Amino acid sequence: MKVEGLVKRYGSLAAVDGITFEARKGEIFALLGPNGAGKTTTVEILECVRPQTGGRVLVLGCDISDRRALRDLKSRIGVLPQDFNTLQRLTVRENMQFFAGMYGVHADIDGLLDLLGVKDKARERFGNLSGGLKQRVGIAAALVNDPELVFLDEPTTGLDPEARRATWKVIEDLKAKGKTIILTTHYMEEAERLADRIGMIVKGKIAALDSPTNLVNAYGGGKVAIFRGGGDAAFGTLRRFFGNVSMEGTDVLLPIESMKDIQVALTALLERGVQADIALKTGTIEDVFLRLSGFHITEGGDVR
Repeated sequence: MKVEGLVKRYGSLAAVDGITFEARKGEIFALLGPNGAGKTTTVEILECVRPQTGGRVLVLGCDISDRRALRDLKSRIGVLPQDFNTLQRLTVRENMQFFAGMYGVHADIDGLLDLLGVKDKARERFGNLSGGLKQRVGIAAALVNDPELVFLDEPTTGLDPEARRATWKVIEDLKAKGKTIILTTHYMEEAERLADRIGMIVKGKIAALDSPTNLVNAYGGGKVAIFRGGGDAAFGTLRRFFGNVSMEGTDVLLPIESMKDIQVALTALLERGVQADIALKTGTIEDVFLRLSGFHITEGGDVR
């Protein structure tokens, strides 16, 4: 899938402002950003739900501006929309049969429910399920036509930590089966764990795009040795050997490139009788996002 200069405007507002990226076959590509950043608008355009204002989009080799190709394209993709819901009074199996009928396919419903870990809920009414189980049924529905490309829009929003991690396992299993997955999320840990590559989206623009490891190496500050309670004595000592030492309260922070830097620091402190506990901190995707955007994302997806 290729997206080149994608734009979506609502009057003078550019909800999506010149986005460019490529999703490779068999990978999980994540769009990471807060509410209102343009993630859902972007994937709804890719899903052929919403027209673009400008740019060029190829999905599974089809130009989505070619309306003649859309019928075939829609049969080759699967979609879990944000806040998935379906017929509350029908059972899980009946809902799956309903979705299969929409595509005109004879799906292996039991196999899908087993894959998603909800086979034992096949006779349960959808409305009686927990939030986590509803999301799994939603993913099963997105797979009912055996799609080549699967869109998962905020698949774990509102779930408790246990249900969220269970959903992560499901997504990882889908990748292992060769599915290409486009994931939108505002959860840093989710993107860092699941995605092969992350496109960080801020105010309708891609702020950075790469693998989690490369993003952390480039923008996350790398590894930092923290000398807890070292105070002014540790700060003054380490400043003689390293130029980029800083302090947070009484803790002294030293960015390091190798274990040799730690050896040099400890030797210097011991020779001068400076006492401090040491901890090692590695940069995270959250550090990267904060550096690039200047704000944190809350549990609910808002900025602060």
